[in-house]
Parts: sequence; structure tokens; C-alpha cells
Amino acid sequence: MKKHITFFLAITLIAISLAACGAKTAPAAPANDNVDLSALPVDLTVQQVADIMNNPNVVLIDVREQFEYDAGHIPNITLIPLGTLPNRVDEIPKDKFVVMTCHSGNRSSQATHFLRQKGFTNVHNMLGGIAAWQQAELPVQK
Repeated sequence: MKKHITFFLAITLIAISLAACGAKTAPAAPANDNVDLSALPVDLTVQQVADIMNNPNVVLIDVREQFEYDAGHIPNITLIPLGTLPNRVDEIPKDKFVVMTCHSGNRSSQATHFLRQKGFTNVHNMLGGIAAWQQAELPVQK
């Protein structure tokens, strides 16, 4: 009887351990080329960005620092740290729908404002940054 209980407990612990090891997979962002980009506001929600991120006319730019980017970023995003932005303005296409993001939306808001002052009319800010993106369980790459 004691062997049966020990065996049962061992099997139960193994099953619990295996279940705990299962990684939660974030749902992939849908490709949505049918969204009217011109109708979108300057400040975008993470869901709005997820809906348009695979559109070939959309460019995502992360203005965090390299170490923050390395910890986790939106797939297919370009890293241009805020401090380097004035020297890298020419890397940002004026003919695309540009979305700026950071950790919380603060630096990306500054970057959006800066670029609009430089004549970029199609630059947008993602509200809440990568923190809101991760909270919404959207895909993150490391």
C-alpha cells in the first residue's frame, strides 16, 4: 500500500512539473492590410498597432536603449534609441506610416513630437509601450 501511495505521489509531482514547464505562447498578430491608415489617430493603442504591424506600409521604431530592446521587443521592429534619433532622422522613411514605441509610451511620445517638428506628418505613438504590449500578451521577441 505504501508503494502505491509513493508511486501515485511521484506520478502526480511529475505531471504537475511538466504542466508548469509549458510555456504560454502569445497569439500571433493578425495581418491586416485593409485598415485605413489615414483614419488612425496620432496616439495608437497596442491593439491598433498589432492590427497593422504586418502591413508593408508600416514601420515600427523602438526608441529604448539596446539593453531594454535585448530584454524583449516587438518582432520586426527597428531600434533607434531616443538619444541617437537626431543623428538618425534620415533612416526614418517619410513615405511610410511610422509607429514609435518605448517602454511605457513616454519616450516614444517625445520621439513622435520631435519627428513631427522635423516635418514628418505620418508618425504615431504607441500608448503604453512594450509594457502594455506584453500585458496584452502580444508577440515579443528576445
